[in-house]
Amino acid sequence: MENIEPHLQRQKGNGAVERYDVVVVGAGFGGLYALHHLRGMGLSVRVFEGAAGVGGTWWWNRYPGARVDFPGGPFYCYTFSEELVREWDWTETQPDQRSVLAYLNYVADRFDLRRDIQLETWVTDARYDEATQRWTVETSTGARVSAQFVVCAVGSLFAAFKPNIPGLDDFAGECYHTGRWPQEQVFFAGKRVGIIGTGSSGVQAIPEIAKEAAHLIVFQRTPQYSIPARNHPIDPEVVRQARENWAALRAKMTAAQSGSLFEVPERSALDDTPEQRQAVYEALWQKGGLSLLFSSYTDLLTNKDANRTVADFLRGKIRAIVRDPETARKLMPDYYVGTKRPLLDNGYFETFNRDNVTLIDLREDPIVKITPDGVRTAKGEHPLDMLVLATGFDAISGALLRINPKGRGGISLKDKWSTRFDSYLGVTIAGFPNFFMIHGPGSPSVLFNMPLGAELQSQWIGNCVRYLREHGLGAIEATPDAERSWDAEVAEIANRTLFPLTDSWYTGANIPGKPRQFCVHLGGPLYFQHLAEAAAAGFRGFVLEKENPRERSSSMAAAATQ
Repeated sequence: MENIEPHLQRQKGNGAVERYDVVVVGAGFGGLYALHHLRGMGLSVRVFEGAAGVGGTWWWNRYPGARVDFPGGPFYCYTFSEELVREWDWTETQPDQRSVLAYLNYVADRFDLRRDIQLETWVTDARYDEATQRWTVETSTGARVSAQFVVCAVGSLFAAFKPNIPGLDDFAGECYHTGRWPQEQVFFAGKRVGIIGTGSSGVQAIPEIAKEAAHLIVFQRTPQYSIPARNHPIDPEVVRQARENWAALRAKMTAAQSGSLFEVPERSALDDTPEQRQAVYEALWQKGGLSLLFSSYTDLLTNKDANRTVADFLRGKIRAIVRDPETARKLMPDYYVGTKRPLLDNGYFETFNRDNVTLIDLREDPIVKITPDGVRTAKGEHPLDMLVLATGFDAISGALLRINPKGRGGISLKDKWSTRFDSYLGVTIAGFPNFFMIHGPGSPSVLFNMPLGAELQSQWIGNCVRYLREHGLGAIEATPDAERSWDAEVAEIANRTLFPLTDSWYTGANIPGKPRQFCVHLGGPLYFQHLAEAAAAGFRGFVLEKENPRERSSSMAAAATQ
């Protein structure tokens, strides 16, 4: 099996060190907007992207069935430009990977971003120099770059996880990870295909693979709740109204808990009779999408008894859809609904009614090893021509740790985060001056509208840089006390919910040896209020250093030659 990790072998450079104000790592939704915003401030910016094109997760995740699972169309997109909203025509409520990637390529061209993006270039090292108050960044091409600021927009779901299954590298057939899908088309027709994992990518891919494969074996690690996406063409009237009222809609999304336009419920699930609840759930099931979780009742994620009502409803749907009772039994989830990533599907449970699909529940029949010819479980051999790993990611922190920057005193991020993923405001890290994250641990990241969240965080980073420049400051660094207080707030809000009660990638439970910590700030608009308040108070919670006079002279000289 080909290694799914990015190729980080360093090539020889010419020894020259290029100087920029900012280095941005990653050219997905976050990195592209950070480039646009910071460059618009008059800063020199260089973006390094390991892929051969822009798009981030939407460049890498090309597996069959890959679609937006957030409310899509005109709402899972950039919000900063009304002109862009008017120019781009989304066609579906849940756009597919090709549509989103086409959109991001359009954005890169529309705002002339490509001239400052270096593709097929991995950041292999980043070190902070306290004397110069600058970062030295090294890349896989051999280039060494100096920048006052580093912005990591590496993605919350980028570091693909390859499970440590005995014999996996010995498999002689085709083997693909959904997070590292080939650029060329993969053909399933006439093949015996196995897929390990039934998270978001597995639930999306399984129905599509089953349509073509001679036989598909689903190796299920954890049963999942899933809701029909009901993807359909966007109503032109919805698009027209969004364009005409964009400023108001953007303000509404920014003020919403998830950054979306879901109607917020005010009733507890326990306020209604069983018959009333059934009617509410059924109507939203038929509507499709995440409204069933976000627009039904206010306490599904905070009250165990309320959550059980929607769990019972969803398990009832599985029994009704899946014809074989034994298969339906194996598909029954037992965790609190919504505390793993909410899933949307296009015929997932119906797929198990096909004659060419077999379900193996790994809780009852675990994998013993992968052989050159297939998968051996405790109960037998399963010959395969192709193996698909839908085994997820080292989420939120994984991509940052692969860069492993070295901060003040040479401390590495791996050492800093060896037992906890500490941050301040989800954007900065104590001990790492002038280093910023988009969607880092301690931010709303994956539980907020991610394009919108990236914009708001990038704007805050830009305001921070402007403040330093206007006040003759060379560095900004979070204090350990501010970091501890922030971590306590993230945990306190999470502990009001059911999220910490479930093993999930939100808590790091999917990665062996990873510290268990719920890393998402669930405050929604409260989070962005904290960002604004810290900035308004002269960047409360930070230590601000005056600019090194020699570095100022060096910067002025460099600017004069550009």
